Amino acid sequence: ERDAYANLVLPSILRRYRLKDRDAALATELGYGTLRAAGQLDVVIESCADRPLHRIEGPLVDALRLGTYQILRMRVPEHAAVATSVDIVRGIAGSRSSGFVNAILRKVAETAAAKGADAWIAELAPDQEEDPVGNASFLHAHPKWIGQAFADALGSREELPAALAADDTRPAVHLLAKPGEISAEELALVTGGTEAPYSPYGVHLEPGGGDVGELDAIREGVAVVQDEGSPLVALALSRAPVEADAGRWLDLCAGPGGKAVLLGGLVAIEGGTLDAVEPAEHRADLVWRAVDGLPVTVHVADGREAPLPDAAFDRVLVDAPCTGLGALRRRPEARWRRKPEDVSNLAKLQRELLLAALRHVRVGGVVGYVTCSPHLAETVGVVGGIVRRKDLEVTVEYLDARECLPGVPELGDGPQVQLWPHRHGTDAMFLTLLRRTG
Repeated sequence: ERDAYANLVLPSILRRYRLKDRDAALATELGYGTLRAAGQLDVVIESCADRPLHRIEGPLVDALRLGTYQILRMRVPEHAAVATSVDIVRGIAGSRSSGFVNAILRKVAETAAAKGADAWIAELAPDQEEDPVGNASFLHAHPKWIGQAFADALGSREELPAALAADDTRPAVHLLAKPGEISAEELALVTGGTEAPYSPYGVHLEPGGGDVGELDAIREGVAVVQDEGSPLVALALSRAPVEADAGRWLDLCAGPGGKAVLLGGLVAIEGGTLDAVEPAEHRADLVWRAVDGLPVTVHVADGREAPLPDAAFDRVLVDAPCTGLGALRRRPEARWRRKPEDVSNLAKLQRELLLAALRHVRVGGVVGYVTCSPHLAETVGVVGGIVRRKDLEVTVEYLDARECLPGVPELGDGPQVQLWPHRHGTDAMFLTLLRRTG
């Protein structure tokens, strides 16, 4: 109703109703899962209803989605899923509406029992031979255009079902141990998690543990919630070979501060400084709070026109605003909100930010261009278009980003790096490293 983000709203709901442990885990699975599968659930509901979905009142659609999700994707007994959904509707819309919802959910349950839930979903999907991308996208609850974007980035359709399946699974919670504050080993011990496989600052927690904000390490400010892919690409920038690094680094798109925390901690160890740029004041405030105690200066400014000197920084990170298609498993509602036209609208901004970064980095310095999206128009399309420009005021060369991610497998042919949920257990982060040569 308000275009809010589930991952920001749900923790406050859990606190408001004092849900903890198993209750919080169940509420989280119901909320996130139903949002993540909404498009698939809608097709199932319409197949059992006597009218199209747009002619059913919004609150009833919500209840139908919640009930259908439990029937098809959870181990909730069918009679309980139907009964609780009907009770909700009776309380908000009366007996007539509750009877309507009861009839549809009973048909969902009966059909699922008769055919098998997986077989029924497969029956409703587009034909696999005629439309393999559409088939895989529906089976794993993605709009087809996003499935096509994944297939294009993967370079083939063979891995597409695995990629979409991983993106349709509730992810583990990833934590970042702040450099200089706590080690990953210590953080794993105090949280009951496990050290991340690739990031030396990462810890993984099993999903379903309730409000992660209640963890002592989070409340004490020695760790933050951050997908392992984020520190990996920031670490790659910090490892890129730079002659005579003077320790002057720049995060050109810093809000809300996740990567600035890591870069600020790393440059502090070397005695350097980090400038962080964020145009929105409330997000800049989040950056300030995140980097408290670190040698970081936050600028409230548009990264394309930041009041910073040209050719002055050794390392510049451009974590560009993007569609976020690589983080859909953590933002379950986003896949149904995003539209294909969003890509072209953002690509212009991405190009302008990359050009600004190349202007601010010194000769011999390195720019890291990062998106949390695998869409080719936001990744290689943006970078390649800049590098090929004849009127570019600077000269650049690609660095092989794979060499800056030691121990991470299946990174492709380079020089760019694309991380994937099904290969690496991370969000689908993209990274290009460019050295300014003139």
